Amino acid sequence: MKICRFTPGGVIPRWGVVEGETVYEVSYNHGGPLIAHDLSEINLLPPVMPGKVICVGLNYRDHAEEMRQDLPEEPVLFLKPPSAVIGPGKPVICPQTSRRVDYEAELAVVMSKTARCIPAADACRYILGYTCANDITARDLQAKDGQWTRAKSFDTFLPLGPYLVSGLDPDNLDISLYLNGERKQHSNTSRLIFTVPRLINFISSVMTLEPGDVILTGTPAGVGRLNRGDTVEVVIEGVGRLINPVK
Repeated sequence: MKICRFTPGGVIPRWGVVEGETVYEVSYNHGGPLIAHDLSEINLLPPVMPGKVICVGLNYRDHAEEMRQDLPEEPVLFLKPPSAVIGPGKPVICPQTSRRVDYEAELAVVMSKTARCIPAADACRYILGYTCANDITARDLQAKDGQWTRAKSFDTFLPLGPYLVSGLDPDNLDISLYLNGERKQHSNTSRLIFTVPRLINFISSVMTLEPGDVILTGTPAGVGRLNRGDTVEVVIEGVGRLINPVK
């Protein structure tokens, strides 16, 4: 199932189920008719507004090889603020304080219920669905600071979308990133060092995960630079295509 958040012209966000080019608005008035919208006529919002975003660094084998780094023994965690989240079509804003802003295509996991110390074997029962993410990073500030908070946290530095998709196998999904139509990243989630269930097990042993929290699972090889005027697209098999301009 594909779920979206959208506004049909007004300012109040609504939920819908996507079927082809049509969005059927979810209504609590079960006795009334379904309200259908053409997908091209609505404004898609981020499919979730998380309480927190937990990110995993260096979690693709090809990315570790590219960076000439040993595989980590445990997941490397960091956080991005919810204020960084934007939806499909919204511009990524390059801050004046950075001269090197990079893209990072990632599969995002959205939690469905409170999770604390969850065994990996039970992790899938706590997943609401998956969406595309772009972990935008001010690479020069990351190197300058020696830690990642400022570099990862600017407003607009976390595009999410376009949909929240359930019922997928997260262990075998193609993931690509296109910059101005040219593919720059391409891998498969089978190349993850730590699988999605293992990540939920590990993260939930550190912090309680709440409904709507988002986990970014890492980026494959091919990370590169964004420039003003670019168009960046994250494409994940079965999930969709997340497109954002850069300003």
